[in-house]
Amino acid sequence: MSFAVRYRLCPLDPQAHLFEVSLTIRQPAAAGQVLRLPAWIPGSYMIREFARHIVAIRAESGKKAVALQKLDKHSWQAAPVKGELTVHYTVYAFDLSVRGAYLDPQRGFYNGTSVFLQADGFEHEPCEVDILPPPDKALAKWQVATSLPALETRKSGFGRYRAANYDELIDHPVELGEFERIRFKACGVPHEFIVSGKYQADLKRLAADSKRICEWQIRFFGEPAPFDRYVFMLFVGGDIYGGLEHRASTALVASRDDLPRHGEEAISDGYLKLLGLISHEYFHSWNVKRMKPAAFTPYDLNREGHTTLLWAFEGITSYYDDLALLRCGLIDDKRYLGLLAKTISGVLRGNGRTRQTLADSSFDAWTKYYRQDENSPNSIVSYYTKGALAALALDLHIRRETGGAKSLDTVMRVLWQKWLADGQGLAEDEWERVAEEATGLKLGRFFDMAIRSTADLPLAELLATQGVQMQMVAADGPADSGSVVDEFRAAPLRPTLGVKSAPDALGVRLVSVLDGGAAQAAGLAGGDIVIAVNGLKVGDLDKAIGRCRIGDTVKIHAFRRDELDTYKVTLAATAADTCRLRPGDNGAGWPTH
Repeated sequence: MSFAVRYRLCPLDPQAHLFEVSLTIRQPAAAGQVLRLPAWIPGSYMIREFARHIVAIRAESGKKAVALQKLDKHSWQAAPVKGELTVHYTVYAFDLSVRGAYLDPQRGFYNGTSVFLQADGFEHEPCEVDILPPPDKALAKWQVATSLPALETRKSGFGRYRAANYDELIDHPVELGEFERIRFKACGVPHEFIVSGKYQADLKRLAADSKRICEWQIRFFGEPAPFDRYVFMLFVGGDIYGGLEHRASTALVASRDDLPRHGEEAISDGYLKLLGLISHEYFHSWNVKRMKPAAFTPYDLNREGHTTLLWAFEGITSYYDDLALLRCGLIDDKRYLGLLAKTISGVLRGNGRTRQTLADSSFDAWTKYYRQDENSPNSIVSYYTKGALAALALDLHIRRETGGAKSLDTVMRVLWQKWLADGQGLAEDEWERVAEEATGLKLGRFFDMAIRSTADLPLAELLATQGVQMQMVAADGPADSGSVVDEFRAAPLRPTLGVKSAPDALGVRLVSVLDGGAAQAAGLAGGDIVIAVNGLKVGDLDKAIGRCRIGDTVKIHAFRRDELDTYKVTLAATAADTCRLRPGDNGAGWPTH
């Protein structure tokens, strides 16, 4: 097969974190070929300007230099040539997140959006990628892991790969290095789990638990799965966490302490968090990688793609990620409700929920959710967490109104069948119309309340339909973020400043000062560094305030920039912002289908 576009990538200098990439176009545009690198990556809604990491670029044709003109921050145009055009460029790669590219002597990783220039006019043409091994012989044991279809590769995985078009090319991330690989099948589909980094863990258990999640989700939407094989790529390190979905793979980063341990039967909180991440990204294989807003069909990676529907694609996925763990049998009702209680607490503790709707949160993700600052808890609401609660409320509302005959499951399956039939993105009002058609319910008032207003969701009323009682109480302490209880009890009120804080070399940094709190009333601000309370050096701010009483006025010394000031703060009582869920006497009665 002859490819109109060919790429060649080499991890040339791991010590300097440099990939060397070349792009050859067989018949470039007669007026001069335009090349551009995406400004953002699907699944992460922020302009990231990946082209800033190109540190050198040149072009040639027939071994003669070709002039390149920079058009804007991420685009170039080559002078007209007769014959093939080859562009060579060097990419700096030292982003440990799942969104960019990384290279050092221990491992390499890249997303196509960070390393592959798009040739204008050739977006829909098939292309070839030749992934070369690092020239350093000390790295001779490196391997390749990717879901990109192979053309001709060695046992190590280095070699030639193909993509049907540019969109497919950039939707298959690549892991390089020495890593462990464990395989399993889910509903007959081959899956691989790649784990890199330094760790000790029971990978067989990780694979077995992941298999349960994958099989439940495939059967939820209906076999066959929408891919021929699937690859999980997990890098473990210190305090890191995140994931990014792709059409036949996912890139994950997590703490090594979250991996399951040999001989440990219980699911630790850290491992539960990792399983939830795996479940979340896998569910995206259907919900956003295929079913997606019309604003993403196709993606325009040169500018923002605004939609009010992220609550449906990220929030609903966030609802099902933990629910899948319950339904596939990895956790029980009580553990699931504990996770739900924490989500409810997290949403209700943010005053931003009273100022931003879910529709606006979705639309403004580019400038608000992904660019948070010290005032964000007061001004925005997460389309992930409140979106998950809106999905919960919608699910329970549908079940109640149809006598259990239909649910959110019904809606998701109808949406999937619609995508299989037409492959089209959903218009801004279409998701709601499909939900009404699938359930036979008039849902306009529900969506106006849940998506287009700042009203709190009627969770207590809806949870009661499943035999679950909900109560909001004051937290028992700083670590209390919600829980399941056998009986409700009033928690003692404690004094509070009304801040979010983090350790600092000088004392305690105020990350955010919450609206209506004691600290805000006294004039403290996000970014201030508290060094003393009542004349005593601060190491643990919660402990220092906890020694006082509600209504006490305390003297706080804090730096703002390089200026030390004194603040008199009258301590308020903790708010009833912590969720307690109590299952019914006969169990939670939680729907498992």
